[in-house]
This record gives sequence, structure tokens and C-alpha cells, in this order.
Amino acid sequence: MQLIIKKLSIIIILSLSFETNHSSLSAADNASFDDFGLISIMYHRFGESKYPSTNIQLDIFNKQLEIIEDEGIKFIHPMDFEKSLSNNKEDRKILLTIDDGLLSFYNNAWPILKKKKIPFVLFVSTREVGSYNYMSWDQIVELHNSDLVEIGNHSHSHEYLVEENPNFIKEDILKSIEIFKKKLGKNSIFFSYPFGEYSLEFKKIIKDLGFKYAFGQHSGVIDETKDLWELPRFPINEKYGKIERFQTLIKTLPLKYDNIFPKERYLLNSKNPPNIKISFYPGIRNLRQITCFSNEGNQWRNSKILFIEEHILEIKIMEKFVGERGRINCSLKESDGFWRWLGIQFVIADK
Repeated sequence: MQLIIKKLSIIIILSLSFETNHSSLSAADNASFDDFGLISIMYHRFGESKYPSTNIQLDIFNKQLEIIEDEGIKFIHPMDFEKSLSNNKEDRKILLTIDDGLLSFYNNAWPILKKKKIPFVLFVSTREVGSYNYMSWDQIVELHNSDLVEIGNHSHSHEYLVEENPNFIKEDILKSIEIFKKKLGKNSIFFSYPFGEYSLEFKKIIKDLGFKYAFGQHSGVIDETKDLWELPRFPINEKYGKIERFQTLIKTLPLKYDNIFPKERYLLNSKNPPNIKISFYPGIRNLRQITCFSNEGNQWRNSKILFIEEHILEIKIMEKFVGERGRINCSLKESDGFWRWLGIQFVIADK
């Protein structure tokens, strides 16, 4: 991923705080839930230690794959993605995604995944293909020809498109679609927002251009209640890919909801801090035991939460978020070491 200095933007992630219960990895074998949902994880670089914010070391990556297999979690093929949300809900499932098409993925991770026959989505930005440290089209075509791989669209330029006008965004995506069709014979139905950032307008463009699924970079567990053009993923890197954290991550469950307000994820500075309301599905056990923390005002603290109706939670952010990212972590403990987890992302414009 290119290192770009960005204007003030704020990502708010409603996610589970990583309190861990590791009495035994096999505790999951005794757990019984109506719907485990689908966990999606995201990688970028493999074995490039000078980029720790987007890198995973190969020994850790191999260990993570072993943990998934030992837990009996099924790797989902991208083409079975939506079907997996409605079928066999009692099965634990995971979708592997890789962003940017970096050369270290091809050299270091692809041989491992090919040998283990693990399916995945590789999201490619067409402008970068063949440039320094990125895969070539010959290498991408090689993966495209494998039954394991879906080559997903990651825009053409990989710029901060969420800050651009709609015409600029549409032209950028149309250019990537044109190149996909020329090089691969078709465009993908999978899209990954650059930097995980999107707005209602950006999302509408992606829908109108024929994409069926679009992923951000906010944490959460996918289920049938999630918007297919605002899908969460757990980013994995050297800091957030350590084995203890990973063992907790794969024991997360969905928090189902009807709506999250505000619906617009790109907010003017005048709307910072946002007043967040979540309308949950009924029947979530012990919902009122949910806890949240936020780094509002650039300082971590308990968030003020209030149930204004039986299933509607209001999160009161008292101070503006500062810096590039602001987070709210909300967790709801379940049995057998599992946690319910929900994520949402806002981008705040510097205007």
C-alpha cells in the first residue's frame, strides 16, 4: 500500500475489546450458537518486516492457518460467500482476503495457500500492477486461472477516493473495470474500498456499476443482516496479528442489527462527534451488558451508552475525535470464551 499523508479523516470502529479467555482452544468444540456468522480477515504484505503496519511474518501466518484448521473453521470460497451466510449457520466459517496485489504475497503466501488449497480473494488496484514491489499481470492471470482464487477490484488509482467528487470516483472505477475486462476477460463482483473508506455516494456508485459485494477495513463479523456493500473485515498485521489476539478474533460472533445511524459514513467536521444509534435485532441475550470504550478527544475512556428503547442503543461521544482515526470498542461476552462483535466506520472530512 502506498504511504500517503491524508487530510484529517476519522475512522470510528465499533468493535470488540480484546479481553481474552484462553482456557482451551478446544472450548469452541463445546459451544453451541444458532449463527456463527462469517469472519473475514485481511492481509497485505508477507515477510516484509520494514512495513509492520501492513505486514505479517510468515511463521505467524502459518501458525494462524494452523489455528483455523485446528478449530475446525471452514475456509469459504469467494463464490460461495453469500450462500454461506444463509446455509449451515451452525458451522464456523472464514473468508480470507488480501489487498493490493503486492509481490511479497505472490512470492511468500501464494505457495502456502496453493499447497493447502485455501481459497481467497485478492484485491488488485490496476494502476499499480507491474510497478515496483507489485505483482505483474502474468502473475495475476496465473492466480485468476486457479480454482482457488477470485481477483477482486480495488479501484484503479488507490487514492483517497472518498474525498473526491462522484464523477472522479466513477471514472476511476470505470477505468479499473475496463482493464479487468481486457486482462482477465471480466470484471469481479467483489470490491474493496481503498483504505476501507466509503460514503453513501461512493457506495451507490459501486452498486450501480454492478458490484455485488464491497468490503471496508472496519472490524466485525458478517451475517445476513449486514449491508453487502459495507462488509467488515479484521485487518491483520504485526501489531494486530499476534497469536493471542488472533485466537480471540476467531471466537467472535455477529451482533445483528436493523440499522445504524447516521447512515452517511462520510461526515463533515461539523458533524464530529456523531451521535450514534444502533437498532439491534430482538432476542440478543444479555444485550444490556454490552460495554463500550472510545478514544474521543484522543484519550481512551468509557463511552456513555444508553438504551433509549428496548433494542436501540445510543452511544454518546462527548468530545470530537482528533487525529486520523477514532475508535469505539463495544463487546458483549458470550459463553465458552466467545464474544459478540460489531463494527462501523465513519470518515470525517476536514471541512
